[in-house]
Amino acid sequence: MSGGSSPSSRRNSSNSLSRDLDLSSEQGCLSIVVLGASGDLAKKKTFPALYHLFDQGFIQSGEVHIFGYARSNLSDDGLRERISGYLKGAPEEDLSEFLQLIKYVSGSYDNGEGFEKLNKTISEYEASSKTESYRRLFYLALPPSVYPSVCKMIRTYCMNPSSHPGWTRVIVEKPFGKDLDSAEQLSSQLGQLFEEHQLYRIDHYLGKELVQNLLVLRFANRLFLPLWNRDNIDNIQIVFREDFGTEGRGGYFDQYGIIRDIIQNHLLQVFCLVAMEKPVSLKPEHIRDEKVKVLQSVNPIQPEEVVLGQYDGYKDDPTVPDDSNTPTFASVVLRVHNERWEGVPFILKAGKALNSRKAEVRVQFKDVPGDIFKCKKQGRNEFVIRLQPSEAMYMKVTVKKPGLEMATEQSELDLSYGMRYQNVKIPEAYERLILDTIRGDQQHFVRRDELKAAWQIFTPLLHDIDEGKLKAVSYQPGSRGPKEADELSARVGYVQTHGYVWIPPTLA
Repeated sequence: MSGGSSPSSRRNSSNSLSRDLDLSSEQGCLSIVVLGASGDLAKKKTFPALYHLFDQGFIQSGEVHIFGYARSNLSDDGLRERISGYLKGAPEEDLSEFLQLIKYVSGSYDNGEGFEKLNKTISEYEASSKTESYRRLFYLALPPSVYPSVCKMIRTYCMNPSSHPGWTRVIVEKPFGKDLDSAEQLSSQLGQLFEEHQLYRIDHYLGKELVQNLLVLRFANRLFLPLWNRDNIDNIQIVFREDFGTEGRGGYFDQYGIIRDIIQNHLLQVFCLVAMEKPVSLKPEHIRDEKVKVLQSVNPIQPEEVVLGQYDGYKDDPTVPDDSNTPTFASVVLRVHNERWEGVPFILKAGKALNSRKAEVRVQFKDVPGDIFKCKKQGRNEFVIRLQPSEAMYMKVTVKKPGLEMATEQSELDLSYGMRYQNVKIPEAYERLILDTIRGDQQHFVRRDELKAAWQIFTPLLHDIDEGKLKAVSYQPGSRGPKEADELSARVGYVQTHGYVWIPPTLA
């Protein structure tokens, strides 16, 4: 690469294919508005994602402007300085070019004065552009409690002007309510202001590379088609583990708990992709139709197939009530009442302050009939999709142990992304999902009826927990979680493999 080329020309030449593959044929200036611009989510996730899209040439300085909006009294340079602290390692010239795209507007979230000022600032940029098409994307990096008032302000003051072609789209972050009633109320409030095709309910798990790979694995490989059913699969685990606790966020976390925070959204989205039927096509609505169908096929959760845990020390946080029953760990069994999955337990498990950090899907197959090698005790075949960290897919298989004896052991057929795709940057979830919104592709966003079906599954359980009918048992930080969770998994059919550890391959 020659030293005399500018950052923008380097991006243009190296990313022409990426831009040719853009799903949107729309042209025109693009205004991206980050509401809550001074908050942690915007600084740590939204703005870095926008920078990476800019750096890869998906958004360019000639056609996009970024506006930050918040209550904080900041200047344009003040916001730029805050953002740059989260973009360490970015080439100085590229970073400077990106930061110049950002303007800041200060205002409250519940009166029109600030939004009138915001609209005026956007309109000045649009008027200076040489196109007739205006596109406005609003990213709500805000607490859900202010969504209705903010969306009302956007609707009243900041919509794309009807005199120009283009669109207005709104990205809202989870949590979408605390139970079925609150979620439906929020959906109704937003539905009165925007059409469904304008709303993008973001669950960043749907943007993860290995999650996006699930449909390809299932429906593009002849190998899996005949195996992916109750005849061959004994159980499926979808697991999320963190090796740290709430770390100063106890008061916030205590309002939600691990089921609302992780299982009802992130893990349930993965469950949909693992369990759904083959869609008619890859059109977003066809995929989302199948996700809704499988959610509607889930039986009511049985209390005896739930284990709740709370790690020792959680209530030491002064912001957590002394009598809190909020679970920091949960293992929940879902059962799907349809032809493919009848009798197969789906174990959704998530917890904080555990002995490792990972997220994975573990598909455990049934025992081999007529086990002539007497290797049943070594464990079953498992197909593991590791979502994070060290993205990988591997199949646990029984092989002959090298040597003169006929002895068997468990090994793996392994696709580790860090090895196979050494020179490929795996995009962050937020990059992909913001780009999808610009393109108008809603495949990886949660539809209103899907949200309703998800809350219908978990609301009775959540109400029982809130009312104290189900109690969280204690577990030690740094452990696997409550022993009752392992007992539940064993009771519904999961066979743990002892002595086998998957080690990510390295070049060393």
